[in-house]
Amino acid sequence: MLNDVSTALMPAAVYIGDGAIEVQQLPVPALGAEEALVEVSHCGICGTDLHLVLERYARPGSVLGHEWSGTIAAVGSDVANWEAGARVVLDPTPGCGECRACRRGRPAVCLRREPPDLLDFSRGAFCRYKLVPAARLVRIPDSLPTRAAALTEPTAIALHTVNLANVTPDDRVLVTGGGPVGLLTVAVLRSRGVTDIVVSEPAAARRKRALAVGASAVVAPEELPRAQMGRTVEAPFTVVFECSGHAAAAESALDQLDYAGTFVFVGTGNAPPRVNHNRVIVLEQTLIGAYNYDGTGFRPALELLASGLLPLELLIEPLDIGLDEVLPTMHRLAAGELPGKVMVTPRASSGTDPRPGSA
Repeated sequence: MLNDVSTALMPAAVYIGDGAIEVQQLPVPALGAEEALVEVSHCGICGTDLHLVLERYARPGSVLGHEWSGTIAAVGSDVANWEAGARVVLDPTPGCGECRACRRGRPAVCLRREPPDLLDFSRGAFCRYKLVPAARLVRIPDSLPTRAAALTEPTAIALHTVNLANVTPDDRVLVTGGGPVGLLTVAVLRSRGVTDIVVSEPAAARRKRALAVGASAVVAPEELPRAQMGRTVEAPFTVVFECSGHAAAAESALDQLDYAGTFVFVGTGNAPPRVNHNRVIVLEQTLIGAYNYDGTGFRPALELLASGLLPLELLIEPLDIGLDEVLPTMHRLAAGELPGKVMVTPRASSGTDPRPGSA
């Protein structure tokens, strides 16, 4: 725990521009009356982080990382219901609860919220301490390791994605992209009793991991057939989750969708796919986007992670990395070399400054 936050410094992975990240010593944030200072235990590398850094969208000076868990180091003077040492994650900002989007359980697109600044990742968790509103903290269940709790945010997204599609155990599902997002989608589907799940993925290591997580079959993208105009392929899918963000994958996946099928865009990408609107019309298909979370926030995700229904050891890579390894690991993730979620522990260098609270 901190003794003097007014003078303390902390290590952080800072984006400095031109696709580069540097470990710097930054001041520990000053604690406000209604805030909590959380010592970050683990933070996962997200696909958004890859886009922001490798495609050079991030603003110089930003500290990225938003999939985190940690332990409270200190609380503000007006915080009454939290204590130092509590293991926590941060719930998303709630919507107004009254607009059309909120009434439909989609507060991420609350109509009364200011349009999001999609590049505002200046206060992320690739650092040792994070300052947060205490009112939005959620306690990690006793049975869930702090490290695994860093999967809460992407698990909440996967739950939202599956809920939007109204998937049932009778559906035949295609997931394109077998990286961390695709694997979590498969795991959530299996927890809902869905068993007919095919994963399309170019990397052999990720295809192998997808089978271990619960896919019934895997294919390389070039194995997916092309559909004739106005007709389905021989074995179409009732639901498709496009998790890769690649335009070619989305275009091929659209060919696999059945009559009255549902297609969910999950992965973001730079180049937009071409959509054959005539095919969507003739087959009466539904195309939707999944942006963030359900109105219930992170609690259902924490409950699912603690339930034992997800293969956590397959969804997270076995070795954590230090702040100095963030950039090279991003390149490995982008190349498809690593199937699961990579966790960053906010120490300055590999193998040093181990973090407490990671049991």
